[in-house]
Amino acid sequence: MQVKFYHDLYVSETWMNKKKKIMKKLQENRLQPAVYVITLAGGEQNNLEFYSSMLLKQHIFDREELFVVGIADGYMDALYMVERITDDVFRETGNAEIRQYLLARQDEYERTGR
Repeated sequence: MQVKFYHDLYVSETWMNKKKKIMKKLQENRLQPAVYVITLAGGEQNNLEFYSSMLLKQHIFDREELFVVGIADGYMDALYMVERITDDVFRETGNAEIRQYLLARQDEYERTGR
């Protein structure tokens, strides 16, 4: 599984001090029962998906490339984080085209380094 992280990763307050450690474990596909990941949806017609990092242990993810935009502390926090991401995008753009906004910001970051 290939994991790429959004440059301005959304992280639960409870995980802020463990952010790098959690990111490393996600890249190594190690068990982290309380961690939920918010990713860009697999189908381009959708924006975001979230699921327990435990699900990433299934073989269907072995060849997947995931673009992680958020790391949440459990299911309810993942719901809240999706709402927060949506609010942020709507505030910035006036629409809810989350996928396009996040990818454009990531592309700009990779091109310019900021």
